Amino acid sequence: MLENCILLSLFAKENLNRMSEQQLNRYDRLINEPSNDWDIYYWATEAKPTPAEFENDVMAMLREFAKNKKREQRLRQPDLEYLFEPP
Repeated sequence: MLENCILLSLFAKENLNRMSEQQLNRYDRLINEPSNDWDIYYWATEAKPTPAEFENDVMAMLREFAKNKKREQRLRQPDLEYLFEPP
């Protein structure tokens, strides 16, 4: 779903390079285990409560990111070149 692709890819670009191994594992679990992508979107935007098994620091980071307090335009996914740039 496009909304999650944009939200999660921009979140990943901004945060993955500074996450601990445990946080990366929690992020991986978050994006791979729920059977319904809409659930992740609803949890991130606080439209629905996050289940206890996904309530952690990474989910809190994603919720904060979804608030977009800087009012950035988030209309498309980032180019993947950032994956190959040195941190």
